[in-house]
Amino acid sequence: MLIELIQLFLIFFKIGLFTFGGGYAMIPLIRNEVVGAGYLSIVQVDQFIGIAESTPGPFAINIATFVGYNSFGVWGSILATLGVVLPSFIIIILIAIFSAKILKSKPVRYALSWINPLTLGLILSAGVSVVINAIFGNMEGLVALNTDYIALAIFGIVLLASLVFKKINPIMLIILSGILGFIGYTIF
Repeated sequence: MLIELIQLFLIFFKIGLFTFGGGYAMIPLIRNEVVGAGYLSIVQVDQFIGIAESTPGPFAINIATFVGYNSFGVWGSILATLGVVLPSFIIIILIAIFSAKILKSKPVRYALSWINPLTLGLILSAGVSVVINAIFGNMEGLVALNTDYIALAIFGIVLLASLVFKKINPIMLIILSGILGFIGYTIF
């Protein structure tokens, strides 16, 4: 059990260390690592993403806590959460100590200029993947037309609402999605 807990900690430490741009940019790496290690299925990862999105707090911490708890209970949630937070904490402390020299160096400025487009690509990839998995089940479902019409209808209604009411609060869209999901999956 101790070895599995250390492995869980190291997986989330790696996720926290090698992803930039916040929790959404972590989704592809989280999906790859967690599914690859056998902690969750792709469907469960997408469900945990929905739960982590709709609960207060930082997305990365929420998803790490959920995965850790689901896999190894309270100790798993503690170690996964520490794993995802610790790299940022260490990096921020180091930057605070050496910030003037580090941020003025040419290689760091050059590296940071490439991070923004990469982060956008990771976020876009995660969004497309979650939408495809929610509506079609998975990429194989897309080919077999194993479509979840309720999820497709909810996506269409929420998209329409966001287009009609241009200044709608994202929290309202989350609440609308939850209500429609509850109604759609309870009735049908």
